Amino acid sequence: MPTIARRLNPSQAAKRLGVSAKALRLYEERGLIDPARTPAGWRVYGPDDMRRAAEIVALRALGFSLLQIGRVLEGDARGLEPALAAHQGVLESRLGQLARTVEKVRGLRAEVAQGQAPSLGELASLLAPMANARVAFDLPWPWGGERFELREVCAITFIVGPLGSGKTRLAQRLAEVLPHAAWLGLDRAADGGAAARAQLRREPALQQRVDRATTWLIEDGATPSGALTTLLVQLEADGPQAFVVDMIEQGLDAATQEALIAHLRRRGPGARPIFMLTRSCAILDLAAVGADEAILLCPANHSPPTQVAPHAGAPGYEAVATCLASPEVRARTAGLMARWEADVAA
Repeated sequence: MPTIARRLNPSQAAKRLGVSAKALRLYEERGLIDPARTPAGWRVYGPDDMRRAAEIVALRALGFSLLQIGRVLEGDARGLEPALAAHQGVLESRLGQLARTVEKVRGLRAEVAQGQAPSLGELASLLAPMANARVAFDLPWPWGGERFELREVCAITFIVGPLGSGKTRLAQRLAEVLPHAAWLGLDRAADGGAAARAQLRREPALQQRVDRATTWLIEDGATPSGALTTLLVQLEADGPQAFVVDMIEQGLDAATQEALIAHLRRRGPGARPIFMLTRSCAILDLAAVGADEAILLCPANHSPPTQVAPHAGAPGYEAVATCLASPEVRARTAGLMARWEADVAA
């Protein structure tokens, strides 16, 4: 039995594992871990708890749903092959990126050998191959035409801001200037998902992709709904090369939001970029933002949108945190806020 001195509180354990305290609570709710309690009732994590949690974190990184993890921890190998196949695809994508970078280095070395010095931009691209200017445009009202440039398009970009900050207009402009981007507005599930279901009947391949994603989400605690089906149909459809989603949490309960963001993160590098407006701390958990994710803040004073680092003390961090509401609050105010924002955007 570990001594009290060797035990960690949830915040310490989450920091050591590289996850959020919320993730640890979710693991506990699913019966995957069972931390001890102090006499006062506080959770504490000893060495055995930390080993178990580290295994869960590793399996999540491989793309396993929480249901699959429960089976694996119990010795059941069902579902291993699809998850491993997905992880293999992620690794192969990374290998492809590394191979292209190696080839670029080889070319620069050849130029240097011939007396040609590479530019600073070429050297910088070796560290961040995707850091070339990808999006640049004049900002719409309320910014008055100021220039906006997004130098790197990440797999996931969160767009946040207080009411009336112009974030919806920024998102719509992004959907216009991004090549082959699809705008998924607040009216996407106005028919309760009927149009999405009809599209699935017409496209068997799309039906298979949506069924696979739905199964994974339900295993991770999502609640089936017309809003979820519509969103998945649009995100899995062929054609768009990027997506811009207005209030991605619309119509989704807290558990579904948590499962959805986990699903979007497991797509790996090379996935089609998603820009998502959100006010939900279940979607944007500041403690869980990954390396290929970005946060764009539209300030209340209508200064230009800015990218915010996801750690306390960073410029704009507190403003982002203030914009995020719990899923319960989002559920109580969803209709009112949607109407208010529509009026402001008009």
